[in-house]
Amino acid sequence: MNQNRDPLEHLDRFAPLGQPAIVNRIGVLTSGGDAPGMNAAIRAVVRSALQHRMEIVGLRHGYRGLLQQEVQPLDSGSVGNLLQRGGTFLKTARVPEFHQAQVRARAAQSFRELKLDALVCIGGDGTFTGAHLLWLEHRVPVIGIPATIDNDLYGTESTIGFDSAVNTAVQAIDRIRDTADSHERLFIVEVMGRDSGFIALETGLACGAEEIFFSDSAVTVDQAIDHIRRGQKRGKLSSILITAEGRKPGRAYDLADQLQKKAGLEAKVCILGHTQRGGAPSAFDRVLAARMGASAVEALKRGYCDAMMSWTRGRIEAVSLTQVLAHRKKPPEEWVKLAQTLSS
Repeated sequence: MNQNRDPLEHLDRFAPLGQPAIVNRIGVLTSGGDAPGMNAAIRAVVRSALQHRMEIVGLRHGYRGLLQQEVQPLDSGSVGNLLQRGGTFLKTARVPEFHQAQVRARAAQSFRELKLDALVCIGGDGTFTGAHLLWLEHRVPVIGIPATIDNDLYGTESTIGFDSAVNTAVQAIDRIRDTADSHERLFIVEVMGRDSGFIALETGLACGAEEIFFSDSAVTVDQAIDHIRRGQKRGKLSSILITAEGRKPGRAYDLADQLQKKAGLEAKVCILGHTQRGGAPSAFDRVLAARMGASAVEALKRGYCDAMMSWTRGRIEAVSLTQVLAHRKKPPEEWVKLAQTLSS
């Protein structure tokens, strides 16, 4: 791989070809579900923009703030002491009406009334769908920074918040394992991730789960029962099963019910829930957010847009939002095989 190649060269430009972009005033927003590291990303965007002598403002409550012009001026001091804080100090919101073309037209009009030159949008697939349409329909220059614990965005190996969420889940399951071992019990732990299996799979690998259930997994309840029975025959009297919240056809309590009906196995259920979305970001997520935030500002300064910053093989690159939104990201098959091998 050519380490010297321009990671932005394949992207759309909003500045005339061969001329520098004119970016004097940037808006930054966080949208959708919160993720540890969002504040670190905002901090990086703000301080990088100021370094380039740009004005930077925050739009509170995501796209709702853009529509209602909820503007918060930002300077270097306003983003101090943020690195270790979870959530997003700009707040976030889900705006279902943003799917409507007339609502996006109002947002573009607000963008112009606020005299903004570009937007940095921090969030997940819903956030990027809105950003992409703002560019296509109204030529609003946008750059996306992927921040979602689900790690379900195509084009990047990791999203901001994923590592923190996995660490939170691992710490919780390590404690549950102590109780499971002491009482010789079967536990089912439900983790977040919607219909993405990344949290379940990586957490399961890190915790040595006996089985991992998620939407793309081929593991059946009958296979899990056989696995548990084999363990019992060799003296293993406690087990941990991990399931993703979006798994079909059912979630943790449905799985526990099936184990009881099919094999008479009594399982305790623990749903980790929103504990995985809160708390201080890991060191990895803080550094990832810093690198992506600075790169997003650099991309806009050079006239590139309609892209998501990505982390691939240790490099920060950029992927067009068209490509990001056109593909579904799945957990690597080798991870699935490895989890099955190590839990046997």
